[in-house]
Amino acid sequence: MGYGNWTGFGYMWIFPLLFLAVLLYFMRGMFGGGMGGMHSKNPETPRQILDRRFAAGEISKEQYEEMKATLSQ
Repeated sequence: MGYGNWTGFGYMWIFPLLFLAVLLYFMRGMFGGGMGGMHSKNPETPRQILDRRFAAGEISKEQYEEMKATLSQ
């Protein structure tokens, strides 16, 4: 008895490895490996973060002014 026609599946193990490699590449980019993130060469200063949050509407004008005063101390 033979195994049937399984000759076409000899290299099927390579597809999970390719998928894993692509997944790791994108994960590295998301978590500071190469495309930015927390370990980028030019991180935002606290003031830039505050300005960006105010411009995006995440914080009110009162919160912005209070936090800006706290940062300048």
